Amino acid sequence: MKSIRHIYKIGVGPSSSHTMGPRRAAKLFFRKLKGEKCKSTVELYGSLAATGKGHLTDKTIIQELTPLETKIVWKKSQILPLHPNGMLFKAFDTNGQLICSWQVYSVGGGELIDDNGPVEKPSNDTYQLNSISEILAWCVKHNKAFWQYSSTGKDIWGYLSEVWSVMNDAILRGLSSSEKYLPGPLKLRRKAPSMLDYAHKRVSILRDFNLLSAYALAVSEENASGGKIVTAPTCGSCGVLPSILYYFYKHNNIQTNEIFQALATAGLFGLSVAERASISGAEVGCQGEIGTACAMAAAAAAQILGGNCKQIEYAAEMALEHSLGLTCDPIKGFVQIPCIERNAFAAMRSFECAAYAISTSGNHIVSFDDVVDVMDRTGRDLQAKYRETAMGGLAEIMRIRLADR
Repeated sequence: MKSIRHIYKIGVGPSSSHTMGPRRAAKLFFRKLKGEKCKSTVELYGSLAATGKGHLTDKTIIQELTPLETKIVWKKSQILPLHPNGMLFKAFDTNGQLICSWQVYSVGGGELIDDNGPVEKPSNDTYQLNSISEILAWCVKHNKAFWQYSSTGKDIWGYLSEVWSVMNDAILRGLSSSEKYLPGPLKLRRKAPSMLDYAHKRVSILRDFNLLSAYALAVSEENASGGKIVTAPTCGSCGVLPSILYYFYKHNNIQTNEIFQALATAGLFGLSVAERASISGAEVGCQGEIGTACAMAAAAAAQILGGNCKQIEYAAEMALEHSLGLTCDPIKGFVQIPCIERNAFAAMRSFECAAYAISTSGNHIVSFDDVVDVMDRTGRDLQAKYRETAMGGLAEIMRIRLADR
């Protein structure tokens, strides 16, 4: 299994698959040209073409290829063989002759693959085990915690400190933003500051849930505005885990070392899903993004609340199980509706799953790995219009309604 750095990528939104991935691809293609004077054409396919405008895919690519003259070609009805998020980069000399081409795919969480496999060679910082069942058995055998497995022989704490700092900053920016609306044609109002105000007027569980929602909204709204965030595991689901961590840090006197340990544990669960299934909405729907984020946050919360390894695995299993079948249907292709609210609801659900799990022995019938397998199959069985194409579900209904106005 890859390094934990692969699940926590620091960058700017609004989409890991449609913004961060294409940005990396364009940067790498530009390097391949080695300063040659030429023009470029970038063909975008499938889901990447269907929602690329809302995700700023074209602007991001053009920015990275500057000063080359770049033409973007949208091929919504065509899909390249390896993944729905396909790109074909081409460079032409001054005579119009093709001098370089590269077919590459953005497969989720900012990761890229091409016909030769992963574009970025796996680092030596990898884990021997890739299923949570195997890791759980290792932890039980050696009387270790999940976070101890994730840090065995690996120096991850400096990076996790940076990850936490970016998450924390995103929450604070989102809560204090003076912008009334998010960018784009939906004119969606920012809700994080007002949600925080409501939380301060309430008590008990209503206060806690409003706080979790405010923190999740803050990060998600920053992402939608193109702000700096951390994929956890994607941009579209980046608000869930920070919300849980900040809640415990701010209101329950949890120390930073415990936050880092929770990040390490959550990262293992996210990595396992990415390794054994997919975290790409274009491949498996929003269950792969928000579902995985919810599982990561539930594992982190259960650990912070004192849960043992079995209870932590149970919390994550419940969180993913009850996200099965969740479609990816962004209205007008923007990571705003229903994406932002889903971060808030997933944060609350992750807390509930953790609270439930630590009240049990941790023994249960369906394993986390079982649910990952089912999620993968379910996602690939979904019709394409429900997988980040903005052609089905809420996106379709709102397109018809808006057209009637």
